[in-house]
Order: sequence, then C-alpha cells, then structure tokens
Amino acid sequence: MRTRNRKAILYHVVISLLALVMIYPILWMAASSLKPSSEIFSTAYSLIPSRLEFGNYASGWKGFGSNSFTVFFKNSFIIVIFATIGAVFSSALVAYGLARIPFWGKSFWFSCVMMTMMLPHDVTIIPQYVMFSKLGWLSSFKPVIAPHFFGTPFFIFLIMQFIRTIPPEMDEAAKMDGCSKYSIFFRIIVPLIVPALVTSTIFSFYWRWDDFITPLLYLNKPQLYPVSLALKLFLDADSLSNWGGMFAMSTLSLLPVVIVFFCFQKYIVEGISTSGLKG
Repeated sequence: MRTRNRKAILYHVVISLLALVMIYPILWMAASSLKPSSEIFSTAYSLIPSRLEFGNYASGWKGFGSNSFTVFFKNSFIIVIFATIGAVFSSALVAYGLARIPFWGKSFWFSCVMMTMMLPHDVTIIPQYVMFSKLGWLSSFKPVIAPHFFGTPFFIFLIMQFIRTIPPEMDEAAKMDGCSKYSIFFRIIVPLIVPALVTSTIFSFYWRWDDFITPLLYLNKPQLYPVSLALKLFLDADSLSNWGGMFAMSTLSLLPVVIVFFCFQKYIVEGISTSGLKG
C-alpha cells in the first residue's frame, strides 16, 4: 500500500508540474495584463503585479482610430459563425454521400478528399489569392468565409466514420416508409451524428478564431480586421508599444475559446472516440 501511495503521489506531482509548465505562458499573459507597462518585462518571471492596472483593459478596448475592439470582436464572430456553419453543413452532406450513396468513382473521390488533408496550406495560398482577386472579392469577408462552404477534409472523414457506425438497415426502413435521400439525411442521420457535428463545430471555431494568415491576406481595411489581426496593431515600431493593452486584449480573446471548450468538451471526446468504431 505504501509503494502504491508513493507512486500515486509521484504521478500527481509530475503531472501537476507538467501542467504548470504548459499553462504558465497563459498565466503570465493574464498577469501581465494587470501590470503597469513598465513592469511587464522588468519583472518578467513574476506572476504577481505590484499594483493592479485595470486601465490596460480600458485602453486596449479603445482600439485604434475609430475602430474599437467591439468592431474587431464582431468581425471575428461574423467570420467564425458563418465559416463554421458552412464547413460543418457541407462536410456532413459530403460525408453522407460518400458513406451511404453508391455512385461511380466514389473510391476515387474519397481518395482525392483524403489526399487534400496531406496538402500543405501554403501550396494553395497563391492560386486562391489570384482566383479571389479576379472575382473582386478582396477587402471583404467573402474569401475568408466562402471556401468553407465546400467541405473540410478532416470533418468529412470524421463524420464519415461516425455515419458508418449507424446500421444501414435504418436507411432501408426509412426508404420503405417513403423517405428520400435528403429526408433520410435530415431525419435519420443528422440526429444520430450530433456528437460528430458538435466536435467539428468546436474544431472549426478554434481554427477560424485563431486564423491569422487568411485575414492578413484578404482583409486590407482595419474596420474588417478580426481580433487575431487587430492584436498586431499594438506593436508599433516607430513609437512605444502598448504592451499592457495588447496583453489585456489577448487575454479577452481567449475567453470564447475557453468557454466553448469547457461547455462542450464531452462532445469532443465522444465524437473522436466513437468515430473510430464501425458497427
């Protein structure tokens, strides 16, 4: 019993130390958001401010010019919500077609979808930019949102694996009752793949919220910037950077991600674990 208790104590100590190492940068950022700008780097290793500087949040929220962080957060939510809806809905439709509907060349198209998962994002940046430039979509939300309405390979694969756990006999029974393919999808399949859809929604939310390169390429007006791009404006090479305001807004930018994770974490585990099974 003593040996078992010692192992348990050692295990928890090691895990706690590793967790502290991983979470320390976030704790340091949150603590720095409450420090005076002059203390942020002079007391870099300390997590306790000499005095609480809540003015960093007020000065940071003012933003730049006529654009406060109300505008930047609104832009982020517009991009994230519409891109996530498009990615999850289109991926679910494609996954249903590849998993349930027989058609010529299905294996070939599924292979093409899987191959795009191995394609680096950098390879498609220039062709996409040229295409959207010719469409006249630059300096708008269209090139940031529209591509996600054509499916995301990872979500397609995830939802496909989940659909395969559903017995095909349920589709046959629905056909005998007069349901079309779309009725089967919306009435039978969608209610049963909610964990996979929620998991895809959470991942899409994370990826779009943290995306920096895509808005940097296409959104050339400050009034269109999301939070990820607006934070860069705090760094001014010609004058004194507002470090306190930047860390304050960086801390606030983490709140939606943290809230979404703690509210829906059980769906992440369920969606990923179940997608590896086939009934």
